[in-house]
This record gives sequence, structure tokens and C-alpha cells, in this order.
Amino acid sequence: MSEQDQIADEAKELVSLLQYQDDSIVSRVLLKNQGGTVTLFAFDKGSGLSEHTAPFDALVAVIDGEAEIEIVGKSHKVRTGEVLKLPANQPHAVRATSRFKMLLMMIKAQA
Repeated sequence: MSEQDQIADEAKELVSLLQYQDDSIVSRVLLKNQGGTVTLFAFDKGSGLSEHTAPFDALVAVIDGEAEIEIVGKSHKVRTGEVLKLPANQPHAVRATSRFKMLLMMIKAQA
């Protein structure tokens, strides 16, 4: 049984499913199907994702730390317990202002 299967079989503490790594961004896909993906990310302080777009709306849930998320040039400071929508096809970037974990939930649009 894979680790992903084990997540579905019993309750797990979300923040402990992925550990920080120095000078790195690490990720773990928790769920992936036709409807979208749920991915856990851990960013070391100062690391980030450069500006990019995604074809679907996404929701970021901050589960640890703080970050700055820029959406179409507007900066949003987010911290533990907060959520932020990333609109489809809008440029956005992420920079960890402390060690930072987020759950990224991307929902595919239905035609």
C-alpha cells in the first residue's frame, strides 16, 4: 500500500505529512483525480515560486508559517490558518517570508 493510500485510510496530522528541507521547496500530492489535485508544499524561508499561471482556480490554505503571494502584481501576506484564492489564468508568485507550508487545492473547471 502506498503512502497516498494510507492517507485515505486513517486520519493524519496535515502539518506532519511533509517535512521542511534546507534551501528547498518540497511537495507531496495527497489526492489526484479527474476533478483536480490537492498538494502539500513546504518552503524553506526565502524560497519561492516565480510568477506563473494555472489553467484552473486554486485555493491556498496556509497550515504553517507566513508567505507573500502576489496575484496580478498585488501582494497578499498570508499566515497560518488563512486561505487565498488563486484565480485561473492570472499570474501569481509565492515567496516564503518564514518556513511555510501550504495546501494547494486545484479544482478543474467543468465544461
